[in-house]
Amino acid sequence: MANVSTASAQWQGDLEHGFGTISLESSQVLTESPYNFKARAEHSVSITTPEELLGAAHAACFSMAFSMVLAQQGLKADSIDTTADVTFSVTSAGPAITSIHLTSHVNLAGLAEADFQRLAEQVKTTCPVSKALTGVAITLDASMN
Repeated sequence: MANVSTASAQWQGDLEHGFGTISLESSQVLTESPYNFKARAEHSVSITTPEELLGAAHAACFSMAFSMVLAQQGLKADSIDTTADVTFSVTSAGPAITSIHLTSHVNLAGLAEADFQRLAEQVKTTCPVSKALTGVAITLDASMN
């Protein structure tokens, strides 16, 4: 069964001085949220970036995929908290997303550390968003208690 999620973006002006809005059409969770190039280069509290949205999607996907992989092992985490740091840089080849660093903390009992790390690495490479981003270096720090 396929599910299509829809988001839209509108842009006005040139790259340096222009601005736009992003809307999550399927869920309507975000509607007409502002974004611009300046926020990509210089952090801004009130304006999102494509990288922030990508990071949210990656963190959510990783956490859900980890819960699935744990369930396949007969385990259930009390919580899985994941952060994605998405790096945007202007490189010699032009603007690019150069890396994503995932940090995940899992509240889980009953799994050896080596097995936990093996499963975390498996999820890093097999969650759907990671698979879609194979052209970007993805690193992971995973911990459990």
